[in-house]
Amino acid sequence: MRVVQFVVVLWLVATFTFALIRIIPGDPIDILLPTQKSNLQAKAKVKEVKEDLGLDKSIFTQYVNYLGDVVTGDLGKDYGSGRPVTDILKKALPVSLQLMLYAQILALAIAIPLGVFTAYRAGTRADRALNATAFGFLAMPNFVLGLLLSFIIGAELKWLPSVGYTPGWLDPIFDSSRTGNFGDHIQSMILPSLTLAVGQIAVYMRLLRSDMIATLQENFITMARSKGLSDRRILWRHALRPSSITLLTVAGLNVGTLIGGAVVVEVIFNMGGMGKAIVIELNEKQYVALQSLILVMAALFVLVNFLVDVLYAIVDPRIRHARAAH
Repeated sequence: MRVVQFVVVLWLVATFTFALIRIIPGDPIDILLPTQKSNLQAKAKVKEVKEDLGLDKSIFTQYVNYLGDVVTGDLGKDYGSGRPVTDILKKALPVSLQLMLYAQILALAIAIPLGVFTAYRAGTRADRALNATAFGFLAMPNFVLGLLLSFIIGAELKWLPSVGYTPGWLDPIFDSSRTGNFGDHIQSMILPSLTLAVGQIAVYMRLLRSDMIATLQENFITMARSKGLSDRRILWRHALRPSSITLLTVAGLNVGTLIGGAVVVEVIFNMGGMGKAIVIELNEKQYVALQSLILVMAALFVLVNFLVDVLYAIVDPRIRHARAAH
């Protein structure tokens, strides 16, 4: 059933991206090829693009052909540069995937211990201080934090690269020609990942704190304490797992937030990821390439949330038993 829902959502996303270029006012050719109007060579180019996009056919035929191309991996091209979208993806997608993965890992690695600690010490000075700090970081926009980190740590102190990207472990999988030093790669990703993670740290910490406080009032926690188990064992072995459902849900949903934040972060740190590629295609009004890039990012978002739904049963066995009962 979940697989069917996953396929249906992807189909709806593909349908929306197909409609994207069709709902723009005016002739799509005038948008994609604004200078191709007069000479014979230009007219031949216009004819080629019309045939390529199927604009000389009915909207239904265009739609069917578009879905067929998507299924077979033909995502169109940038008609300004002539580059296939797949070539853009080979360079841009691993950059964004690694950025979002590092940011998510960093956010969870910091937020989970802080959430557990503040729940255990709820109401104390340490709890209030950490919550106030979290709210302060949550209120700071990504672009402000990114500019500050790039200027202070990168440009002034020169501790880490202020801009640029070094290929990492994922890049050669997409493009064998893109290799780099792993140490340099990690250094180039620290500031962008931290910029993207800070806001998520505040959200995750607050969510886990609230759920942990509620879990610590449950009868099974009282029983564990009566057996003489240590506070550390109770917190990490008995209270954390059932308190992680909301955190897991929001972490999955926040992929959309990370995608949006990556657009800004990649521009600030001059990284050639999906965010920067989308900005370039948007500025050049290459909506065919843009709709394919949006489709890939949307598919990534749907896939992550599908995997999160599967992980629910692993984190909380009660969900698995409830589904089995139905």
